[in-house]
Amino acid sequence: MKALIIDSAHKVLIDNLKEAGIEVIHKPNYQREDILREIGDYEVVVIRSKIIIDREVIDKAVKLKCIARVGAGMDAIDIEYAENKGIKCLNSPEGNRDAVGEHALGMLLCLFNKLSIADHQVRKGIWRREDNRGLEIKGKTIGLIGYGNMGNSFAQRLMGFDCRTIAYDKYKTNYSNQYAHEVSLETIFKESDIFSLHVPLTEETKYMVEKDFLSKFQKPIYLINTARGKVVKTKDLVDKLKEGKVLGVCLDVLEYEAFSSELCAENNIPQDLIELLQMPNAVFSPHVAGWTVESYYKLAFYLSQKIIQALKEGE
Repeated sequence: MKALIIDSAHKVLIDNLKEAGIEVIHKPNYQREDILREIGDYEVVVIRSKIIIDREVIDKAVKLKCIARVGAGMDAIDIEYAENKGIKCLNSPEGNRDAVGEHALGMLLCLFNKLSIADHQVRKGIWRREDNRGLEIKGKTIGLIGYGNMGNSFAQRLMGFDCRTIAYDKYKTNYSNQYAHEVSLETIFKESDIFSLHVPLTEETKYMVEKDFLSKFQKPIYLINTARGKVVKTKDLVDKLKEGKVLGVCLDVLEYEAFSSELCAENNIPQDLIELLQMPNAVFSPHVAGWTVESYYKLAFYLSQKIIQALKEGE
């Protein structure tokens, strides 16, 4: 049994697979043409972000039993096509759910207390107390869409703030727990003061959050997105920020995540992104909500266990 790892991962992944008797080939610098040439020799392929596992790749993978991603999102894999060919698709959201929950909370606290603005001012010798008067989470209603590993983790971290957390998940029932109460989507729109996204990127969720969606909220909201950038349509978000329908945003992910290299090099940054980046009521991070020292290990550890179990079940 051979496994090809084509991105960086903690060594615990390689060590555990080898201990289970799997031959591991680690090629973090492989490009798509390398994968297409060699993937037919492997039963397992492990990816992170740089390679798309589409039909062309899957058709070349004649021995493949398992596609595994070191992370939570699976939008880089054609899951339906793979599973129709009997290939198991695995991920490890257990590994970075704690990191995402903490990061979402940290971004919200940063936005509410104007910490980014205040930090820059103090470094310049500017001391503005009244301008930086903050808000409290206490007493507010936080609405979540998606209540899997990430939504549950964020809700858990909110427990100490004496707020109310409600959650809607289209694909679950009876998921209320000590952290959040199950509600309808209509209740999310009606009662949320803060709205947080915890959904995967699929054809259904792509640009789900657009002008009509945002217009359904009965109160002005603060929006948090630690899920996927293309769940939110940037132009419509900017328009709602200008209108005051959205009061502020915490964005770990962006619709245009390649702008830092490709778009800048071509001097072709979309105008709506330029406007968003200039807004003082926005806090950004570069898709690192699940990116901690601890999650680096846990993502690899949990995934190794799932791969080993899947191969055993397939024997």
